[in-house]
Amino acid sequence: MMDTLGFLLHGFEVALQPVNLMWAFIGCLLGTAIGVLPGIGPALTVAMLLPVTAKVEPTSALIMFCGVYYGAMFGGSTTSILMNTPGESASMMTTLEGNRMAKNGRAGPALATAAIGSFVAGTIATVLLTLFAPLVADFGLKFGPAEFFSLMVLAFVTVSAVLGASMLRGMTSLAVGLAIGLVGMDNISGVARYTLGVPEFVDGIEFVLVAVGLFAVSESLYTVLYQSGEGDSSVNRMGSTWMSAEDWKRSWPAWLRGTAIGFPFGSVPAGGAEIPTFLSYTTERKLTRHPKDFSTEGGPGAIEGVAGPEAANNATATGAMVPLLTLGIPTSATAAILIAAFQNYNLQPGPMLFLDNAPLVWGLIASLYIGNVMLLILNLPLVGVWARLLSVPKPQLYAGILVFATIGVFSMRQSWFDLLLMYVIGVAGVIMRRFDFPVAPVIIGMILGPMSEKQLRNALAIAQGDWLVFFKQPIAATIMGLTFLVLFVPIFLRRRGVRLSEDD
Repeated sequence: MMDTLGFLLHGFEVALQPVNLMWAFIGCLLGTAIGVLPGIGPALTVAMLLPVTAKVEPTSALIMFCGVYYGAMFGGSTTSILMNTPGESASMMTTLEGNRMAKNGRAGPALATAAIGSFVAGTIATVLLTLFAPLVADFGLKFGPAEFFSLMVLAFVTVSAVLGASMLRGMTSLAVGLAIGLVGMDNISGVARYTLGVPEFVDGIEFVLVAVGLFAVSESLYTVLYQSGEGDSSVNRMGSTWMSAEDWKRSWPAWLRGTAIGFPFGSVPAGGAEIPTFLSYTTERKLTRHPKDFSTEGGPGAIEGVAGPEAANNATATGAMVPLLTLGIPTSATAAILIAAFQNYNLQPGPMLFLDNAPLVWGLIASLYIGNVMLLILNLPLVGVWARLLSVPKPQLYAGILVFATIGVFSMRQSWFDLLLMYVIGVAGVIMRRFDFPVAPVIIGMILGPMSEKQLRNALAIAQGDWLVFFKQPIAATIMGLTFLVLFVPIFLRRRGVRLSEDD
């Protein structure tokens, strides 16, 4: 323990050098900016910066890259809350409650709880990283394909069960997302499938394209078609830009729960920040004392539905540094690019990194503490500025969202086909909203579908086709047991309640 504290203090000596503070600030600023812009993402940004920073000293460059990484997690909530457009896949759950809060004049509290929750979760997760990195990484090694597949099945069931008017509609939307996720090149055989002979489908359908189509485009079109006669005040009414005492009371438990869910998931190769944000939202939905506030119940938006997923998002980003630094294993696309950044400087992440390059590693860990403070200072004053976007009249606001969405999707591959597909998906999203099918499970299925398929096939290959492998492994069997409970217990309780009411 004393050795760890000594190493950390030495790391602060490195991180607090003026030049490293400058690079940390640049990284945090860039990260916030690219988090706000959908379609770019931290992985692409770090990849673009690699050749530019070739002459920068390794510690400074890596501190900046990490600033970009977790800065994007801070910034991704802004467009999710204000424009119903997730800047990152991990910010998708924030759109559900955050955008509903913004429409009801509470954009300020939603942005504030996202920023403060990100700071709290990032700081706690960094402390855990400092103290328990080797221990958590060791636990992560116990997860094989069977455990990962079981985990994803749990995520499918829990989220689909709580989103939408019924479990059946949630599962239907999930099936649509799984089907979209299967389009393109098979991860294992390399064969193109379900492309309908369209060359643009060979590389699969981009997540950002589907997310923007289902959220931003369909929201704009739905408003024009079905809400254009309503007064603008219902959408653009402005309230306080700060959190009330009640908001604080409802947010801080969600921040802690989100951190507790996010950090372990970041520490194992379980598919990035999507699963923990989904599970965090589900947890808040189940534990809340204000169920009627949630958008799924037609409420004005529940602040804990923003606080929990945003905390889980940032805790996951920090947790990803555990296997990256201790084992050299990336748990996300950005972490994989960070390994390339290490290798650019002839450094190999892993146990030997702590022995051979201790000042760099501990300087990097110390910079996470500093970066979290920088991001809070950067983001909190901007809450009022961002919230003022909602004072724009509704026609101009949604026209701007459509322009913003069009530019963002076209900039990914400069493809007219992507634009056409985005608007087709947008129309499909309008139909889903009209008939009360939730759109969030579509995104969940699309993101986790290919991952779960890969883990399923790997697990069955290792078990030589034995499907009972998911019930023979202790961790996998426990997760599958939880899944069955989530799926069938509500049905049992509902039928029992109906029977009791009939007896009365």
